[in-house]
Amino acid sequence: MSRNATLTIDGQSYELPVVEGTEHELAIDISELRATSGLITLDEGYGNTGSCESTITFINGEAGILHYRGYSIEDLCAHSSFTEVSYLLIYGELPKRAELDDFESDLTRHTMLQEDMRHFFDAYPRDAHPMAILAAMTASLSTFYQNAINAGHPEHVNLTIRRLIAKIATIAAYSYKKSVGQPTIYPDNSLDFCCNFLKMMFSVPCEPYEIKPTVSHALDQLLILHADHEQNCSASTVRMVGSSQANLYACISAGISALWGPLHGGANQKVIEMLQRIYDDGGDASKYIAKAKDKKDSFRLMGFGHRVYKNFDPRANIIKKSSDALLKELGIDDPLLEIAAKLEETALNDEYFIERKLFPNVDFYSGIMYRAIGIPTDMFTVIFAMGRLPGWIAQWKEMTEGAGRIYRPRQIYIGATPRSYEPIQKR
Repeated sequence: MSRNATLTIDGQSYELPVVEGTEHELAIDISELRATSGLITLDEGYGNTGSCESTITFINGEAGILHYRGYSIEDLCAHSSFTEVSYLLIYGELPKRAELDDFESDLTRHTMLQEDMRHFFDAYPRDAHPMAILAAMTASLSTFYQNAINAGHPEHVNLTIRRLIAKIATIAAYSYKKSVGQPTIYPDNSLDFCCNFLKMMFSVPCEPYEIKPTVSHALDQLLILHADHEQNCSASTVRMVGSSQANLYACISAGISALWGPLHGGANQKVIEMLQRIYDDGGDASKYIAKAKDKKDSFRLMGFGHRVYKNFDPRANIIKKSSDALLKELGIDDPLLEIAAKLEETALNDEYFIERKLFPNVDFYSGIMYRAIGIPTDMFTVIFAMGRLPGWIAQWKEMTEGAGRIYRPRQIYIGATPRSYEPIQKR
């Protein structure tokens, strides 16, 4: 049964279709509003605007629900792997054994960079931010694979997808090696995705490197939890750039740049910076808890509460267990992690935080886990990008396989009204 909403202005009424999603979300379809009435809607930052219909990710922030293709994040983290979740997001269904083997084999075979491309790293300053390198190198991939960037060619798309996922881990690890002045480590085809990345990050040619299963499992969990999050800033960027029919490498590079913004992908980095600030000020967590409660104080606890999840972040419930197991296994003596534990205990038991639902979110725990693994702060967002890549690809793929209309938001002009040009001598 179809439903309509009625908009009335200046005595004139317009019927607008009401669209219902499979999870019973309701939306008013305004796509014909301007054509029939001359009106547009104004929604600063698109906070109440649905830019598309999508089958990829469902979020219910009030109930703390996150589903990928209908599967709960809890089930996927308990039973799946990052590579399997990547396949699910991109192709729409969980793979059969042969399909997953083929997918993982392709990821393994495409991890190496062209030697000419590997030399690009020599030209970057040693203190170059790894997100700048990641964005630039991702765009540069299109110059090496010019014959396979046709979005209308299924085989080209499939090959490009697998190249991207495989090579982004290598690019990320090489950007870290550049920053610490160590030689780059070639990929190891005997290892799975996470173990290979850890080896490229942390091993050196002069001694063997042991990969701890707890660490690789923790990284795998983090990547799954970051894999997609609906129409966020970077995903919308990928879709918008893709709507111009730019190649996938360029679209992902744009998404990386959007994620680099501190209001989007930098939240877990801000958690560690906050912990460092508390430590530098004597390490008294209770002092900063009091500052957070004081309405007159500008201090904010980073990594608590969430813009989308109004009750609890379902990803945080999962990652807390991995975080506890990781810290216990590694036995790290780190004063910043001790401060984090005190903040967490307070937030989970203090009525002030409970009433306001200011619980630790995924950024709080992921920042702690990255630090425990040994990943430096300015690499946090790079790991986030690695995890988010399959979601970006899925969003791009869904958009390009759809109607193909170029994104073109409208605006309300509030500038000067028509005026006459005045020669420079008279101004």
